[in-house]
Amino acid sequence: MAAIEPKTHDLSHLSPVWGRAVPASLIASHGEGPWLYTVDGRKLLDFTCGIGVTNTGHAHPRVVAAVQAQAAKILHAQVNVVYSEPLIALSHELAALLPAHLDSYFFSNSGAEITEAAVKLAKQASKRPNVIVFSGSFHGRTHLAMSMTTSKTIYRAGYQPMVPGIYVAPYPYAYRYGWDEDATTDYCLRELKHLLKAQTAPDETAAVIIEPVLGEGGYVPAPARFLEGVVDLCREHGILFIADEVQSGFGRTGKLFAVEHYGIEPDIVCMAKGIASGFPFAALGTRRELSDRWPTGSHGGTYGGNAIGCAAALATIEVLTAPGFLDAVTARGDQLMAGVRELQRHHDGIAQVRGLGLMVGTEFADAARVAAVQKHCLEEGRLILMNAGTYGRTLRWMPPLVVTEQEVDLALAAFGAALKVTA
Repeated sequence: MAAIEPKTHDLSHLSPVWGRAVPASLIASHGEGPWLYTVDGRKLLDFTCGIGVTNTGHAHPRVVAAVQAQAAKILHAQVNVVYSEPLIALSHELAALLPAHLDSYFFSNSGAEITEAAVKLAKQASKRPNVIVFSGSFHGRTHLAMSMTTSKTIYRAGYQPMVPGIYVAPYPYAYRYGWDEDATTDYCLRELKHLLKAQTAPDETAAVIIEPVLGEGGYVPAPARFLEGVVDLCREHGILFIADEVQSGFGRTGKLFAVEHYGIEPDIVCMAKGIASGFPFAALGTRRELSDRWPTGSHGGTYGGNAIGCAAALATIEVLTAPGFLDAVTARGDQLMAGVRELQRHHDGIAQVRGLGLMVGTEFADAARVAAVQKHCLEEGRLILMNAGTYGRTLRWMPPLVVTEQEVDLALAAFGAALKVTA
Protein backbone atom coordinates (compact mmCIF):
# COMPACT_ATOMS: atom_id res chain seq x y z
CA MET A 1 0.00 0.00 0.00
CA ALA A 2 1.32 3.43 -0.94
CA ALA A 3 2.13 5.77 1.93
CA ILE A 4 -0.52 8.39 2.60
CA GLU A 5 0.80 11.93 2.52
CA PRO A 6 -0.36 13.65 5.72
CA LYS A 7 -2.40 16.81 5.31
CA THR A 8 -0.65 18.57 8.17
CA HIS A 9 -2.71 21.76 8.00
CA ASP A 10 -6.11 20.13 7.41
CA LEU A 11 -8.01 20.33 10.73
CA SER A 12 -11.17 18.60 9.53
CA HIS A 13 -10.54 15.40 11.48
CA LEU A 14 -9.89 17.10 14.82
CA SER A 15 -12.68 17.17 17.37
CA PRO A 16 -14.14 20.64 17.97
CA VAL A 17 -14.52 19.91 21.69
CA TRP A 18 -11.24 21.66 22.52
CA GLY A 19 -11.77 25.29 23.47
CA ARG A 20 -9.23 27.63 21.90
CA ALA A 21 -7.37 30.66 23.22
CA VAL A 22 -6.11 31.68 19.76
CA PRO A 23 -7.33 31.23 16.17
CA ALA A 24 -7.03 27.73 14.71
CA SER A 25 -4.71 29.12 12.04
CA LEU A 26 -1.90 29.29 14.60
CA ILE A 27 -0.04 26.03 14.00
CA ALA A 28 3.32 25.65 15.71
CA SER A 29 6.34 24.30 13.89
CA HIS A 30 8.75 24.52 16.82
CA GLY A 31 9.57 26.45 19.96
CA GLU A 32 12.63 27.75 21.78
CA GLY A 33 12.57 29.18 25.28
CA PRO A 34 9.58 31.51 25.55
CA TRP A 35 9.17 31.75 21.76
CA LEU A 36 6.87 29.81 19.43
CA TYR A 37 7.41 29.65 15.68
CA THR A 38 4.46 28.94 13.38
CA VAL A 39 4.31 27.11 10.07
CA ASP A 40 3.50 30.40 8.31
CA GLY A 41 6.66 32.07 9.60
CA ARG A 42 5.46 34.00 12.65
CA LYS A 43 7.54 34.31 15.82
CA LEU A 44 5.38 34.71 18.92
CA LEU A 45 6.19 35.37 22.57
CA ASP A 46 4.35 32.59 24.40
CA PHE A 47 3.12 33.73 27.80
CA THR A 48 0.85 30.68 28.13
CA CYS A 49 3.59 28.00 27.96
CA GLY A 50 1.10 25.20 27.41
CA ILE A 51 -1.10 26.51 30.28
CA GLY A 52 1.71 26.54 32.80
CA VAL A 53 3.43 23.38 31.54
CA THR A 54 6.67 24.30 29.75
CA ASN A 55 8.18 26.00 32.80
CA THR A 56 11.69 25.44 31.45
CA GLY A 57 10.68 26.93 28.11
CA HIS A 58 10.08 25.20 24.82
CA ALA A 59 12.61 22.46 24.00
CA HIS A 60 15.01 23.15 26.85
CA PRO A 61 18.31 21.52 25.76
CA ARG A 62 18.81 19.67 29.05
CA VAL A 63 15.30 18.21 28.99
CA VAL A 64 15.54 17.32 25.29
CA ALA A 65 18.85 15.52 25.87
CA ALA A 66 17.41 13.56 28.81
CA VAL A 67 14.39 12.48 26.77
CA GLN A 68 16.54 11.46 23.81
CA ALA A 69 18.92 9.47 25.97
CA GLN A 70 16.12 7.66 27.77
CA ALA A 71 14.25 6.91 24.53
CA ALA A 72 17.33 5.02 23.33
CA LYS A 73 17.20 2.80 26.46
CA ILE A 74 13.54 2.00 27.12
CA LEU A 75 10.39 3.87 26.14
CA HIS A 76 8.07 2.37 28.72
CA ALA A 77 8.69 0.14 31.71
CA GLN A 78 5.22 -0.71 33.03
CA VAL A 79 5.36 -0.18 36.77
CA ASN A 80 3.17 -3.21 37.62
CA VAL A 81 5.71 -5.37 35.83
CA VAL A 82 9.15 -3.73 36.17
CA TYR A 83 10.58 -0.58 37.70
CA SER A 84 12.82 1.70 35.64
CA GLU A 85 15.86 3.46 37.01
CA PRO A 86 14.44 6.96 36.31
CA LEU A 87 11.27 6.06 38.22
CA ILE A 88 13.22 5.13 41.33
CA ALA A 89 15.51 8.15 40.98
CA LEU A 90 12.54 10.52 40.65
CA SER A 91 10.92 9.20 43.82
CA HIS A 92 14.12 9.99 45.74
CA GLU A 93 14.47 13.41 44.11
CA LEU A 94 10.93 14.43 45.02
CA ALA A 95 11.34 13.11 48.56
CA ALA A 96 14.38 15.36 48.92
CA LEU A 97 12.59 18.43 47.54
CA LEU A 98 9.26 18.26 49.35
CA PRO A 99 8.75 18.41 53.14
CA ALA A 100 10.35 15.43 54.85
CA HIS A 101 7.03 13.98 56.00
CA LEU A 102 6.02 13.46 52.34
CA ASP A 103 8.01 10.31 51.74
CA SER A 104 5.80 8.20 49.45
CA TYR A 105 5.13 8.88 45.75
CA PHE A 106 2.69 7.69 43.11
CA PHE A 107 2.89 8.65 39.42
CA SER A 108 0.26 9.18 36.76
CA ASN A 109 -0.29 11.09 33.50
CA SER A 110 -2.23 14.30 34.17
CA GLY A 111 -3.49 16.71 36.77
CA ALA A 112 -7.02 15.30 36.61
CA GLU A 113 -5.75 11.77 37.18
CA ILE A 114 -3.59 12.82 40.11
CA THR A 115 -6.34 14.77 41.87
CA GLU A 116 -8.61 11.74 41.48
CA ALA A 117 -5.85 9.58 42.92
CA ALA A 118 -5.50 11.96 45.87
CA VAL A 119 -9.20 11.76 46.68
CA LYS A 120 -9.26 7.98 46.28
CA LEU A 121 -6.32 7.73 48.68
CA ALA A 122 -8.00 10.09 51.16
CA LYS A 123 -11.21 8.06 51.15
CA GLN A 124 -9.38 4.76 51.60
CA ALA A 125 -7.07 6.07 54.31
CA SER A 126 -9.77 7.87 56.31
CA LYS A 127 -12.71 5.53 55.64
CA ARG A 128 -14.78 8.68 55.16
CA PRO A 129 -16.89 9.45 52.06
CA ASN A 130 -16.97 13.22 51.56
CA VAL A 131 -14.66 15.91 50.17
CA ILE A 132 -14.68 19.70 50.51
CA VAL A 133 -13.61 21.88 47.56
CA PHE A 134 -13.68 25.65 47.10
CA SER A 135 -15.53 28.01 44.79
CA GLY A 136 -13.57 28.87 41.67
CA SER A 137 -11.62 25.62 41.83
CA PHE A 138 -10.34 23.65 38.86
CA HIS A 139 -9.23 20.09 39.55
CA GLY A 140 -9.65 18.48 36.12
CA ARG A 141 -12.14 17.22 33.54
CA THR A 142 -12.53 13.51 34.29
CA HIS A 143 -15.76 12.71 36.10
CA LEU A 144 -14.67 12.98 39.73
CA ALA A 145 -12.26 15.86 39.03
CA MET A 146 -14.97 17.63 37.03
CA SER A 147 -17.37 17.19 39.93
CA MET A 148 -14.83 18.96 42.14
CA THR A 149 -14.39 21.80 39.62
CA THR A 150 -16.43 24.95 40.21
CA SER A 151 -14.72 27.64 38.13
CA LYS A 152 -17.10 27.51 35.13
CA THR A 153 -20.32 25.69 34.28
CA ILE A 154 -18.98 24.74 30.82
CA TYR A 155 -16.79 22.12 32.50
CA ARG A 156 -19.83 20.47 34.12
CA ALA A 157 -22.90 21.27 32.01
CA GLY A 158 -24.46 18.24 30.33
CA TYR A 159 -22.62 15.71 32.48
CA GLN A 160 -25.04 15.35 35.37
CA PRO A 161 -25.31 13.70 37.76
CA MET A 162 -22.09 14.75 39.45
CA VAL A 163 -20.16 12.43 41.75
CA PRO A 164 -21.86 12.67 45.17
CA GLY A 165 -20.21 13.64 48.43
CA ILE A 166 -18.56 16.86 47.21
CA TYR A 167 -19.25 20.07 49.14
CA VAL A 168 -18.24 23.60 48.11
CA ALA A 169 -16.90 26.24 50.51
CA PRO A 170 -16.16 29.87 49.55
CA TYR A 171 -12.64 30.74 48.42
CA PRO A 172 -11.20 34.01 49.82
CA TYR A 173 -11.39 35.99 46.57
CA ALA A 174 -11.47 39.42 48.18
CA TYR A 175 -11.95 41.44 44.98
CA ARG A 176 -15.05 39.45 44.01
CA TYR A 177 -16.63 39.95 47.42
CA GLY A 178 -15.71 43.62 47.53
CA TRP A 179 -14.15 43.31 50.99
CA ASP A 180 -10.63 43.65 52.30
CA GLU A 181 -8.51 40.54 52.78
CA ASP A 182 -9.13 40.20 56.51
CA ALA A 183 -12.91 40.49 56.22
CA THR A 184 -12.93 37.99 53.36
CA THR A 185 -10.74 35.54 55.28
CA ASP A 186 -12.96 35.77 58.36
CA TYR A 187 -16.08 35.16 56.29
CA CYS A 188 -14.66 32.19 54.39
CA LEU A 189 -13.37 30.50 57.55
CA ARG A 190 -16.76 30.99 59.22
CA GLU A 191 -18.51 29.46 56.21
CA LEU A 192 -16.14 26.49 56.18
CA LYS A 193 -16.92 25.84 59.84
CA HIS A 194 -20.61 26.24 59.06
CA LEU A 195 -20.31 23.70 56.25
CA LEU A 196 -18.87 21.17 58.71
CA LYS A 197 -21.86 21.77 60.96
CA ALA A 198 -24.58 21.94 58.34
CA GLN A 199 -23.71 19.69 55.38
CA THR A 200 -20.78 17.30 55.91
CA ALA A 201 -19.86 16.35 59.47
CA PRO A 202 -16.15 16.18 60.27
CA ASP A 203 -16.28 12.44 60.87
CA GLU A 204 -17.67 11.89 57.35
CA THR A 205 -15.23 14.31 55.64
CA ALA A 206 -12.19 12.61 54.18
CA ALA A 207 -10.34 15.62 52.83
CA VAL A 208 -10.22 19.27 51.95
CA ILE A 209 -8.60 19.92 48.56
CA ILE A 210 -7.52 23.43 47.59
CA GLU A 211 -5.36 25.29 45.10
CA PRO A 212 -3.07 27.61 47.11
CA VAL A 213 -3.37 29.92 44.12
CA LEU A 214 -6.57 29.57 42.10
CA GLY A 215 -5.67 28.65 38.53
CA GLU A 216 -8.60 28.64 36.12
CA GLY A 217 -10.55 30.49 38.80
CA GLY A 218 -8.59 33.69 38.22
CA TYR A 219 -5.00 33.47 39.54
CA VAL A 220 -5.97 34.41 43.08
CA PRO A 221 -3.43 33.62 45.85
CA ALA A 222 -5.08 32.54 49.09
CA PRO A 223 -4.33 34.73 52.12
CA ALA A 224 -1.88 33.04 54.50
CA ARG A 225 -4.25 33.31 57.45
CA PHE A 226 -6.96 31.52 55.51
CA LEU A 227 -4.78 28.54 54.59
CA GLU A 228 -3.48 28.36 58.16
CA GLY A 229 -7.07 28.31 59.41
CA VAL A 230 -8.03 25.55 56.98
CA VAL A 231 -5.07 23.43 58.10
CA ASP A 232 -5.96 24.01 61.76
CA LEU A 233 -9.53 22.83 61.13
CA CYS A 234 -8.28 19.76 59.31
CA ARG A 235 -5.92 18.87 62.15
CA GLU A 236 -8.68 19.42 64.72
CA HIS A 237 -11.05 17.02 62.97
CA GLY A 238 -8.68 14.48 61.43
CA ILE A 239 -9.48 15.67 57.90
CA LEU A 240 -6.73 15.27 55.31
CA PHE A 241 -5.40 18.46 53.72
CA ILE A 242 -4.69 18.12 49.98
CA ALA A 243 -2.75 20.86 48.20
CA ASP A 244 -3.49 20.93 44.47
CA GLU A 245 -0.19 22.27 43.11
CA VAL A 246 -0.89 21.14 39.55
CA GLN A 247 -0.60 24.68 38.16
CA SER A 248 1.24 26.46 40.98
CA GLY A 249 4.02 23.89 41.44
CA PHE A 250 7.52 23.54 40.05
CA GLY A 251 8.74 27.09 40.37
CA ARG A 252 5.70 28.90 39.01
CA THR A 253 5.31 31.11 42.10
CA GLY A 254 9.03 31.69 42.70
CA LYS A 255 9.31 28.72 45.01
CA LEU A 256 9.21 25.08 43.99
CA PHE A 257 5.74 24.79 45.54
CA ALA A 258 3.28 27.50 46.50
CA VAL A 259 2.75 26.01 49.98
CA GLU A 260 6.32 27.08 50.77
CA HIS A 261 5.11 30.70 50.80
CA TYR A 262 2.72 29.79 53.59
CA GLY A 263 4.78 27.42 55.75
CA ILE A 264 2.01 24.81 55.79
CA GLU A 265 2.41 21.03 55.57
CA PRO A 266 -0.12 19.19 53.39
CA ASP A 267 -0.97 15.54 53.92
CA ILE A 268 -1.08 15.06 50.14
CA VAL A 269 0.37 17.17 47.31
CA CYS A 270 -0.86 16.92 43.70
CA MET A 271 1.72 17.74 41.01
CA ALA A 272 1.57 17.82 37.20
CA LYS A 273 1.90 20.46 34.44
CA GLY A 274 5.39 21.93 35.00
CA ILE A 275 6.85 18.71 36.44
CA ALA A 276 8.19 17.39 33.11
CA SER A 277 8.42 20.41 30.78
CA GLY A 278 5.63 19.23 28.50
CA PHE A 279 5.75 15.46 28.79
CA PRO A 280 2.41 14.17 30.15
CA PHE A 281 3.31 13.36 33.73
CA ALA A 282 1.89 13.77 37.23
CA ALA A 283 2.87 12.86 40.77
CA LEU A 284 1.25 12.49 44.17
CA GLY A 285 3.27 12.93 47.34
CA THR A 286 2.04 11.74 50.72
CA ARG A 287 3.07 10.19 54.01
CA ARG A 288 4.05 6.52 53.99
CA GLU A 289 1.63 6.00 56.86
CA LEU A 290 -1.22 7.07 54.54
CA SER A 291 -0.07 5.25 51.41
CA ASP A 292 0.24 2.06 53.44
CA ARG A 293 -3.54 2.28 53.91
CA TRP A 294 -4.07 2.27 50.12
CA PRO A 295 -4.86 -1.38 49.28
CA THR A 296 -2.39 -2.82 46.80
CA GLY A 297 -4.00 -3.02 43.36
CA SER A 298 -6.87 -0.66 44.20
CA HIS A 299 -5.40 2.11 42.05
CA GLY A 300 -2.89 2.33 39.21
CA GLY A 301 -2.58 3.10 35.51
CA THR A 302 -0.83 1.72 32.46
CA TYR A 303 1.39 4.70 31.74
CA GLY A 304 1.98 6.05 35.24
CA GLY A 305 5.70 6.53 35.90
CA ASN A 306 6.63 6.24 32.21
CA ALA A 307 10.41 6.08 31.92
CA ILE A 308 10.72 8.98 29.47
CA GLY A 309 8.43 11.10 31.64
CA CYS A 310 10.57 10.36 34.68
CA ALA A 311 13.70 11.33 32.75
CA ALA A 312 12.04 14.57 31.63
CA ALA A 313 10.98 15.32 35.21
CA LEU A 314 14.48 14.69 36.56
CA ALA A 315 15.99 17.03 33.97
CA THR A 316 13.31 19.65 34.67
CA ILE A 317 14.07 19.55 38.38
CA GLU A 318 17.77 19.91 37.61
CA VAL A 319 17.03 23.12 35.70
CA LEU A 320 14.63 24.55 38.29
CA THR A 321 16.94 23.89 41.23
CA ALA A 322 20.08 25.37 39.67
CA PRO A 323 21.60 28.10 41.85
CA GLY A 324 19.80 31.40 41.39
CA PHE A 325 17.06 30.05 39.11
CA LEU A 326 14.13 30.65 41.46
CA ASP A 327 15.57 34.00 42.49
CA ALA A 328 15.38 35.00 38.82
CA VAL A 329 11.76 33.80 38.67
CA THR A 330 10.91 36.04 41.62
CA ALA A 331 12.73 38.97 40.01
CA ARG A 332 10.90 38.55 36.71
CA GLY A 333 7.60 38.21 38.56
CA ASP A 334 8.30 41.44 40.46
CA GLN A 335 9.22 43.13 37.18
CA LEU A 336 6.04 41.91 35.49
CA MET A 337 3.71 42.93 38.33
CA ALA A 338 5.38 46.33 38.71
CA GLY A 339 5.08 46.92 34.96
CA VAL A 340 1.40 45.97 34.83
CA ARG A 341 0.64 48.11 37.89
CA GLU A 342 2.38 51.06 36.27
CA LEU A 343 0.19 50.60 33.20
CA GLN A 344 -2.84 50.32 35.50
CA ARG A 345 -2.10 53.85 36.75
CA HIS A 346 -2.47 55.24 33.21
CA HIS A 347 -5.32 53.14 31.83
CA ASP A 348 -8.88 52.64 32.98
CA GLY A 349 -10.36 49.19 33.12
CA ILE A 350 -7.75 47.25 35.09
CA ALA A 351 -9.39 46.45 38.41
CA GLN A 352 -6.68 44.45 40.16
CA VAL A 353 -3.18 43.03 39.63
CA ARG A 354 -2.25 40.05 41.81
CA GLY A 355 -0.08 36.96 41.91
CA LEU A 356 2.98 35.15 43.16
CA GLY A 357 6.17 34.83 41.12
CA LEU A 358 5.32 34.31 37.45
CA MET A 359 1.70 33.37 38.19
CA VAL A 360 0.15 36.80 37.70
CA GLY A 361 -3.47 37.78 37.14
CA THR A 362 -4.72 41.09 35.74
CA GLU A 363 -8.45 41.48 36.35
CA PHE A 364 -10.47 43.86 34.20
CA ALA A 365 -13.89 45.37 34.73
CA ASP A 366 -15.36 43.46 31.78
CA ALA A 367 -14.62 40.37 29.71
CA ALA A 368 -15.00 42.15 26.36
CA ARG A 369 -11.97 44.31 27.14
CA VAL A 370 -9.96 41.22 28.03
CA ALA A 371 -10.83 39.60 24.70
CA ALA A 372 -9.93 42.78 22.80
CA VAL A 373 -6.60 43.11 24.61
CA GLN A 374 -5.77 39.45 23.93
CA LYS A 375 -6.59 39.87 20.25
CA HIS A 376 -4.45 42.99 19.84
CA CYS A 377 -1.54 41.44 21.76
CA LEU A 378 -1.55 38.45 19.44
CA GLU A 379 -2.11 40.21 16.13
CA GLU A 380 0.01 43.30 16.67
CA GLY A 381 2.27 42.54 19.63
CA ARG A 382 3.19 38.92 18.81
CA LEU A 383 2.24 38.03 22.40
CA ILE A 384 0.05 35.07 23.37
CA LEU A 385 -2.02 35.48 26.52
CA MET A 386 -4.98 33.54 27.99
CA ASN A 387 -7.88 34.57 30.17
CA ALA A 388 -9.14 33.01 33.38
CA GLY A 389 -11.91 33.32 35.93
CA THR A 390 -15.59 32.45 36.00
CA TYR A 391 -16.47 35.56 33.99
CA GLY A 392 -13.37 35.61 31.78
CA ARG A 393 -12.31 38.98 33.17
CA THR A 394 -8.74 38.05 34.14
CA LEU A 395 -5.71 37.93 31.88
CA ARG A 396 -3.27 35.41 33.25
CA TRP A 397 0.44 35.79 32.76
CA MET A 398 2.29 32.47 32.87
CA PRO A 399 5.45 32.78 30.81
CA PRO A 400 8.13 30.10 30.83
CA LEU A 401 10.26 30.56 33.91
CA VAL A 402 13.34 31.08 31.72
CA VAL A 403 11.92 34.37 30.40
CA THR A 404 14.43 37.22 30.40
CA GLU A 405 14.13 40.82 31.59
CA GLN A 406 14.10 41.99 27.97
CA GLU A 407 11.33 39.54 27.03
CA VAL A 408 9.17 40.69 29.96
CA ASP A 409 9.67 44.26 28.72
CA LEU A 410 8.55 43.21 25.22
CA ALA A 411 5.40 41.66 26.68
CA LEU A 412 4.65 44.77 28.74
CA ALA A 413 5.10 46.97 25.68
CA ALA A 414 2.66 44.82 23.70
CA PHE A 415 0.18 44.89 26.58
CA GLY A 416 0.51 48.67 26.93
CA ALA A 417 -0.15 49.17 23.23
CA ALA A 418 -3.23 46.96 23.45
CA LEU A 419 -4.55 48.95 26.39
CA LYS A 420 -4.31 52.19 24.38
CA VAL A 421 -6.06 50.79 21.31
CA THR A 422 -8.87 49.08 23.24
CA ALA A 423 -9.65 51.91 25.66
